[in-house]
Amino acid sequence: MGLPKARIVPLAVAGATAVAVAVGGGVWWTGKQKFETTDNAFVQADKVSVASLVDGYVAQVLVGDNQPVKAGQLLVRIDPAAIEAKLAQARANAAASEAAILAVDDKARLERALIAQKAAGVESARAEANLAQAELDRYGRLAREGWVSSQRAQTARAGQEQANAAVAQARATLEAERQAAASLNSARAQSEAQAAAARAAVEQTRIDLTRTEVRAPVDGVVGARGVRVGQYVRPGGALMSIVPLGDAYIVANFKETQVSRLRIGQPVEIHADAFGKQTIRGRIDSFAPATGSEFALIPVENAVGNFTKIAQRLPVRIAVDRKQPLAGALRPGLSVKVKVAVTENTGPSFAEASVLPSRVTAH
Repeated sequence: MGLPKARIVPLAVAGATAVAVAVGGGVWWTGKQKFETTDNAFVQADKVSVASLVDGYVAQVLVGDNQPVKAGQLLVRIDPAAIEAKLAQARANAAASEAAILAVDDKARLERALIAQKAAGVESARAEANLAQAELDRYGRLAREGWVSSQRAQTARAGQEQANAAVAQARATLEAERQAAASLNSARAQSEAQAAAARAAVEQTRIDLTRTEVRAPVDGVVGARGVRVGQYVRPGGALMSIVPLGDAYIVANFKETQVSRLRIGQPVEIHADAFGKQTIRGRIDSFAPATGSEFALIPVENAVGNFTKIAQRLPVRIAVDRKQPLAGALRPGLSVKVKVAVTENTGPSFAEASVLPSRVTAH
């Protein structure tokens, strides 16, 4: 005798449910053994903030919002009039400093000529002194023999003393000229230092003039453009940001219970809601040196009596395969879901990667 229909239907539903649960559980268990997944993952890129290095009024803004740009492309032009005037003044100061060096050199040549003249004066005074000494000797001998008066001998002595004084004066004048010439060395060194400072000022002003043209430091897309024509900007003030979309990467926050199976180089499937069911390929690039909570502005303090253990999450950087069509379409901030094939034994594991730096240091 068969079972009533009222009992057959519930039993059939229960059996189908059991089979579905078993199949689903088997699929889940199989996938769990082969993959580690998380939806706590986001697209990031090392965006660059473009700032002015000089102050002035913005004369031109040559890019618009969300516009792709190339490295070196002109973005903003700042009015160069004020810096051009400073450059002209700096060049004039440099020319004056160079002229000061030439003036010291001219004075040094004049001093050398004066030294030669004073040296000749010393020789002339010495010759006069020798002549006066000879006259004194002759008239002194004649005076002792009575051939000339003592007054004449005294006159010769006075002439000899005057000649000696002239020699001393000539030597003093020569020494003064030599001291003056020596002082020109320090004067020239000072003038050279001033000229070097003036040339440096010219170069700095020339650099500032080139900085009135703000150029893109990297390839990317313009974002957060806040600069406008006529705006007064100062050094360090942000003008816009450039996001290098071609260098975007994924930061996936895995639980600490998952990272033991992760290895550098393992393939990753990336799913973004913005791209529907399309898949992007990548690979594990590196592990963060600390959990995300450690980089928070206010780190969590666990030294309390009512501590409850919560699985922490470790940021894992995932590099995107650049050969894919959608690789350049990733936008920083998008949330994604990642699935890592943990069965592939590629590079070092999380534990091995964590001790590599210490091994390198030890060697």
